[in-house]
Amino acid sequence: MINNEIGNLKVLVVEDDKGISDFILPELEHEGFTTILAETGRQALEKFESENPDLILLDVMLPELNGLEVLRRIRSTSNVPIILETARGETVDKITGLNAGADDYIAKPFEIEELLARINALFRRISFMKSSEPNLSVRSLSLNTGRMSCTIEGNEIQLSKTEFLMLKCFIENHNKVLSRSDIIDNIWGKGHFIDENTVDVYVGYIRAKIAEHSKDEFIKTVRGAGYMMV
Repeated sequence: MINNEIGNLKVLVVEDDKGISDFILPELEHEGFTTILAETGRQALEKFESENPDLILLDVMLPELNGLEVLRRIRSTSNVPIILETARGETVDKITGLNAGADDYIAKPFEIEELLARINALFRRISFMKSSEPNLSVRSLSLNTGRMSCTIEGNEIQLSKTEFLMLKCFIENHNKVLSRSDIIDNIWGKGHFIDENTVDVYVGYIRAKIAEHSKDEFIKTVRGAGYMMV
């Protein structure tokens, strides 16, 4: 059952498979959502502009424009929450999508209960970010949670939403060893079956962006245990 506080929101479902859309839309409407359907990538962009949805459920494989391109174009102007639908086992699509700005992904086929749980967890994370301390820092590295911005030694670093959340998790737990499962639970929620290697990929992205502006080490690998912000 969806949280009553978010059950009246507008969801744009971008799905070209009629069997899947016929399954998803009535279930979401039963939970109190208003739903809009787009069946191509171009329709998705048009309806995003005209309908101003509160959440987008976005399939990766779409005619005209694929889901990842739709995601990139929307992210250039908006931080609307987006959940990607991916083929089960397609790790590259998941990582590419998350790094392009998706908030979460769900692998097809899925049960409606899993989708509702993902939506609940996503809006809990958003609510937590809005209520957390506006500025966080470790040495010369600073985050502004209100603007979702990051600076190091006075230079702004461009982070994806997932990179920002991971760096926020490290700063809030600085000098504490975090396992990969700890990090997954913090960012994607408990019970999320995301590959632990995804954490390593994102740590690599963050380190590379920091290294462009600073020679200091911020995220230390703790062999056999995980990572620590020092």
